[in-house]
Amino acid sequence: MRAYRDQHFLTDPRIVARIADILDISGRIVLEIGPGAGILTQALLDRGARVVSVELDANLIDKLSSRFASELADGSLTIIHGDAVKVPLPPFEIVMANLPYSISSPITFRLLDIGFEAAILMYQKEFADRMMAHPGTRECGRLSIMLQTYARANRCFDLPPGAFSPPPAVRSTVMWIEPREPLFAIENRQIYENIVRELFTRRRKTVQSTLKALAGTYGNEKIETVLKDLDPEILSSRPEALYLEDFATISNRISI
Repeated sequence: MRAYRDQHFLTDPRIVARIADILDISGRIVLEIGPGAGILTQALLDRGARVVSVELDANLIDKLSSRFASELADGSLTIIHGDAVKVPLPPFEIVMANLPYSISSPITFRLLDIGFEAAILMYQKEFADRMMAHPGTRECGRLSIMLQTYARANRCFDLPPGAFSPPPAVRSTVMWIEPREPLFAIENRQIYENIVRELFTRRRKTVQSTLKALAGTYGNEKIETVLKDLDPEILSSRPEALYLEDFATISNRISI
């Protein structure tokens, strides 16, 4: 059996219960992305959550609508047909989902932009490792910096391929993510995000080289001033050698 739309459905009820029990969700509005056959949906409902499930596959929605007809009728479950990366989302408090691997990055960035209280999300283990990579190390990338700037992330546990149908070729990891205020003041979030993205797009280049390439975006005079103000050690570094404070410093200089 091959995965459809990159979906590997969680089938082990013990693991489903373990995920659903990480947070107290009774009476809370829980966003679920990619409910599949509804095994996690059922666990969330059983624990008293009001669930909003987003599913792209119309065939799965038909099956979910039949299985959860009474919950749909009483309002404890809402099913939205669409791409979770793009579709408008109603208010929610908590996110719990077995994410399709292909949308892990865009949905994580979208959730951070929207805001939430806490998220229990399942990722490919390699992706989770990159999320947790420490700033200042070669493993660090845009994902690591953006997540750790705006959230705390903790690894809950890893899952073997046999917990899914069809089994993926990789191990998976359940992560607990909680938004927080940045540790270092950020004057303009959009500029911060742009600078982090541009630096890691040119990760083999030094900060100075990348900033010079951005003169057309922010203006020659602005970039020349920033280059004069920044610590020479930052300017000569590549992005994986920088820390959160360094990214904030760079973007704040441009924001002024």
